[in-house]
Amino acid sequence: MRIEKCYFCSGPVYPGHGAMFVRNDCKTFRFCRSKCIRSFKKKRNPRKTRWTKAFRKASGKELTVDNSLEFEKRRNIPVKYDRNLWEKTVEAMKRVEEIKQKRQARFIMNRLKKGKELEKEEAITEVKKNIHLIKAPHAGKAKQMEAKMVQKLQEDVDMADEDN
Repeated sequence: MRIEKCYFCSGPVYPGHGAMFVRNDCKTFRFCRSKCIRSFKKKRNPRKTRWTKAFRKASGKELTVDNSLEFEKRRNIPVKYDRNLWEKTVEAMKRVEEIKQKRQARFIMNRLKKGKELEKEEAITEVKKNIHLIKAPHAGKAKQMEAKMVQKLQEDVDMADEDN
């Protein structure tokens, strides 16, 4: 039993599910659902179709270069059955999957962090640009008016002292 990859969206195709298209040159294409088959027959490019893994990797939304992704590659090397080897392989697969999940989560958080910083900068620039909407026009003038009044009173007092 082997879980194949969908040719179009890179999703899993379980045994007994999906469809297979065989071209005249005997190249086989497996598809997980009719949506993928239709898109393939319409000659759509998976890298330009937004819901595929190929698009997500091409646009930098998903982890592309990582050593843990090497373990997913298919190897057609026959190996003599050994129970200990089988157990170690299954444990290694679980560990690799765990590492891959952690790295993907870290990659996503770093990607989101950049967006949050950009959002913050945009908010600051917008506030600076439209500060007149936030701050009332006479908000700082009360202190200025008070300072002018004190200055005028001081001048009046000085003039009165000069007259006497």
